[in-house]
Amino acid sequence: MFFVLNYYENLLFFLFLANIKPLHMRKLLFFAAAIFLITDLSAQDYSDVKFGKIDKEDFNKKVYSIDSNASAVILFDKAYTYFEGNSKGWFSYVTKRHKRVHILNKNGYDAANHEVYLYSGDGDEEELQGLKAVTYNLENGKIVQTKLDSKSVFKDKLDKNLEVKKFTMPNVKEGSIIEYTYTKRSDFLTNLDAWAFQGQYPELYTEYELQLPLFFNYVFISQGYLKLSKTEKRSSGIFTVNVGSNLRNDFQQINSEISSTKWFARNVPALKAENFTSTLSNHIAKIEFQLSEYRDPLAYRQIMQTWPQLTKGLLESESFGDQLDKANGWMNDDIKDVTLGITGDAAKARKIYEFVRDNFTCTDHSALYMDKPLKNVLKDKKGSVAELNLLLTGMLKNAGLTADPVILSTKSHGFINSLYPIRSKFNYVICRVILDGQPVYLDASYGDLGFGKLYPNCYNGQARVVNADATAVNLFSDQLMESKLTSVFIVNGDDGNLVGSFKQTPGYYESNSIREKVQEKGKDEFFRDIQKSYTIPLEIKDDGIDSLKKYDQPVQMHYDFTIEENGDDIIYFNPMLGEAYKENPFKSAQRLYPVEMPYAMDETYLLHLDIPTGYVLDELPKSTKVLYDEKGNSFFEYILSESNGSISMRARIRLTRSFYAPEEYEYLREFFNLVVKKQSEQIVFKKKA
Repeated sequence: MFFVLNYYENLLFFLFLANIKPLHMRKLLFFAAAIFLITDLSAQDYSDVKFGKIDKEDFNKKVYSIDSNASAVILFDKAYTYFEGNSKGWFSYVTKRHKRVHILNKNGYDAANHEVYLYSGDGDEEELQGLKAVTYNLENGKIVQTKLDSKSVFKDKLDKNLEVKKFTMPNVKEGSIIEYTYTKRSDFLTNLDAWAFQGQYPELYTEYELQLPLFFNYVFISQGYLKLSKTEKRSSGIFTVNVGSNLRNDFQQINSEISSTKWFARNVPALKAENFTSTLSNHIAKIEFQLSEYRDPLAYRQIMQTWPQLTKGLLESESFGDQLDKANGWMNDDIKDVTLGITGDAAKARKIYEFVRDNFTCTDHSALYMDKPLKNVLKDKKGSVAELNLLLTGMLKNAGLTADPVILSTKSHGFINSLYPIRSKFNYVICRVILDGQPVYLDASYGDLGFGKLYPNCYNGQARVVNADATAVNLFSDQLMESKLTSVFIVNGDDGNLVGSFKQTPGYYESNSIREKVQEKGKDEFFRDIQKSYTIPLEIKDDGIDSLKKYDQPVQMHYDFTIEENGDDIIYFNPMLGEAYKENPFKSAQRLYPVEMPYAMDETYLLHLDIPTGYVLDELPKSTKVLYDEKGNSFFEYILSESNGSISMRARIRLTRSFYAPEEYEYLREFFNLVVKKQSEQIVFKKKA
């Protein structure tokens, strides 16, 4: 049994060593202290409390110091897991949970809902037992109890192996205290249920204890930024296993030392969603448990696979790679038609990719396995992301190209820990084809993705090529640079109005967003929305968008416009003309987990502006340039100048990284505060005397 930091914590640590200068050390120490400081030393001790022991005084608190804005507070959430021998000749684990919540107002009613996930397979199923749930209300000075009716527990089948049991606490009101306890029994030892020490509501006390016989070795995988307290102790135990048949009992006893580890924390703040977050599940404080091996006195057996073992199993699976290396003559006619007259591997690969992308519909963008044979996918012209990209891989291989599937976890699904090959951590399949000795990654599940392009959701750290070598592939958002160029030219018209032209080449992913909007609304409505977005009287004409169907390229948007002369003595004109950052995307004063932008960015805005006829320049914003890093690769510049009756401007934001550790948040926030402030400044023109 051993305890490890997860991949993400290691990454933060190395970023710390590489980037934190001595000047920042005091800030970092203060940051750590701010996170881990116990905020309510007078909080009640919930580490040892009995079910149903509620006092009138428990209802008195309307506000908790841990979070004065909280709509519900978890008073405690405790569980412990132990192992026991079963009647099936093996072992089960049992988890007992006890939770109590104080609901302060209507916004906290969600805390009265609970779900328990139960797995089944190979004739076994997890069981929910001993559920007790009570809502307490203080009415006329007396505590009134409302018990959960067993008929109010509902079951939903999520898939062939997973169901969820749901219940909502009865008679919940503002000020209610709810409490429930249950036991979950499982024969599936490969991975125990993870325990989260943090969630959407603040927690006064949270605790998890694992009582582990040492003939099972589990890897403990920790994540998050919360400092946990821990106690450990050893004891001895006897496990009785029935190894007999249905007709005769035969009990065997196994002596083993038991390691008991308890993790706990007090006054845990809620983890709140912020802008630029992959998924909160990546940052929530939790511990996962993965079975690694059986040990003495059991017969030794390695359970956790190596990466080559995992990919070998996938390649041999009928639901994944079994069909890829077969003759697959049923696809020959389609490949022949698609590649007719095409020479060269790159051109052939592109044609096959475009065939799948343009003629098939993706029914599920989160899938690791196939639900039907590839032959049926080709016939139906639809399938999950796994089915479409495995079909693409098979067609490329059939055409004589070197291609393999690649498995990954999307950002919304969570990080992969590169140390531990766990299939359930993956939810997405793409294709890798080798062209001119270089890997090209393909995803045919989206109709607007160009050849060799992946959406940012796929850039989530390490992926694995499913081949004999189980090659690791690093896909990080820092590898994506979204470049945008906007050019605006405004001159005086013959009628006293200002006339201009607007040209913009958005970044690749913004271009795809524009393609979606145009497809949904039509081009005319798209440009009407642009015209409505301006805060000045402006009329758009001669508009157009180029490269809408050229999915390998960004689009190019252009239009002419007229700004009517208003005759005011003073004109205030924002030179960014609608392209400014109107508000800071980083609003919170503090952030406990990293900023994860979808890509690095480089946005350039160029302006030529004639001083309006009959006016003189009265005030011009000052030029500035701010470096984000010492090397000058990331910066914000805002440069204006006036010459011969015209104003020239260049505004540029360039950030070469997408990932920013928590200790960088304050500076990043101030950086964008400056951007918003500067881009809101006005040029002032005054009418000639």
